[in-house]
Amino acid sequence: MSLPAAPPAPFGAASTVRELVDLLARHRYLADPSLGTVLFLGLRLGKPILLEGEAGVGKTEVAKVLAEALGRRLIRLQCYEGLDVASALYEWDFARQMLEIRLAEATGAVHGDALAAQLYSERFLLRRPLLDALTADPAGPPVLLIDELDRTDEPFEAFLLEVLSDFQVSIPELGTVRAPAPPIAIVTSNRTREIHDALKRRCLYHWIDYPDAARELAILAARAPEVPARLAAQIVAFVHKLRASDLFKLPGVAETLDWGQALVSLGCVELDPETVNATLGVLLKYQDDLARVSGAQAAALVASARAAE
Repeated sequence: MSLPAAPPAPFGAASTVRELVDLLARHRYLADPSLGTVLFLGLRLGKPILLEGEAGVGKTEVAKVLAEALGRRLIRLQCYEGLDVASALYEWDFARQMLEIRLAEATGAVHGDALAAQLYSERFLLRRPLLDALTADPAGPPVLLIDELDRTDEPFEAFLLEVLSDFQVSIPELGTVRAPAPPIAIVTSNRTREIHDALKRRCLYHWIDYPDAARELAILAARAPEVPARLAAQIVAFVHKLRASDLFKLPGVAETLDWGQALVSLGCVELDPETVNATLGVLLKYQDDLARVSGAQAAALVASARAAE
């Protein structure tokens, strides 16, 4: 009795979680084993992946790196309050339809049902991100990023159930559109509100937390190699002490990277209180947080960070 053939590697040469993590690292994304496992299973099983975590921890970057490493298109649906089906799925090109009607009236070439059939054909269909992701692509299924789903309302979230469970949508004038192969769907949420259980059940779930100091230092070295090693160590130590503070919004990894690049642009080779106070707005985005940290508190954090290197 012959054994069934092994399923194809879901990520090029990456046939194991370890190989996938290594491949992501070559594209400068340092995933821990638990995130690597979720991504590997999502690719192998063809299931959407829901990533939650604080802003700036690298959720969106996962989709960007997957697309880059696979050589696939990245299709991004940026969510916001009031996002509707027309903006996310499709619209009819009303201006072109009106022009077609006027041409038909002028020439008398098409009437009635035949004209209606022409007006509601693929030629007049404006594909928005979700429908675009369900369309066949010679390069392979695209990476569909549904970013910050928590910003939308519950009716839109309910609409996504069909898309994320069957990778199909219904267009009244055309019928059901089904993806020839499921897109690689990454859904992110900053958890400003809870995502409904019905949608979570359709996804593999992972919470991306702030990295520990060693991993964040490695991320800084990979993503901003121009930052000197000594300065990078001080930056990471400073940021981790900030995250232990009582702040309204803690700085994410994205802010760490931005700060490192900002300090290098200023010619900084190590942290000093004056430069830190002048650049705190790169790390902190609320006035109350800036007021709490500026001055003596910043100087104390600098001293502690330099002592910890």
